[in-house]
Amino acid sequence: MAATRAEALVAFNHFVDTHSAKYPKVVEKLTQDRDELLAFYDFPAEHWQHLRTTNPIESTFATVRHRTKRTRNCVSRATFLGLAFKLIESAEDSWRRIRAPEKIATMLDGMTFKDGEPVTDSTPAQQPLAA
Repeated sequence: MAATRAEALVAFNHFVDTHSAKYPKVVEKLTQDRDELLAFYDFPAEHWQHLRTTNPIESTFATVRHRTKRTRNCVSRATFLGLAFKLIESAEDSWRRIRAPEKIATMLDGMTFKDGEPVTDSTPAQQPLAA
């Protein structure tokens, strides 16, 4: 994985050049979604692993789907909601905690990140006019 967005763009463009002839539809779709695919670079580096995976969503739904298939004819809407709630509640125990949770508050306060690092405002303060 590239350490910066610039390195990722170089690798992305190399992928497009290499595979566009053989897989034109795939390359077209990836090119359309390039900004979304690289959006995690605008978040703290500690959160990148959490942002790039969909495993918690997929595994939770797989657990619920597996259990409801086994109880095919015995499930009403009310019992399904209770069953799904209990299954998700028990799956929650195995979820990993987010890394660097304190950085979430700084992001909500408006701090921006570039390549996983906080961006400090480099514009100088306004100088008083000379007399």
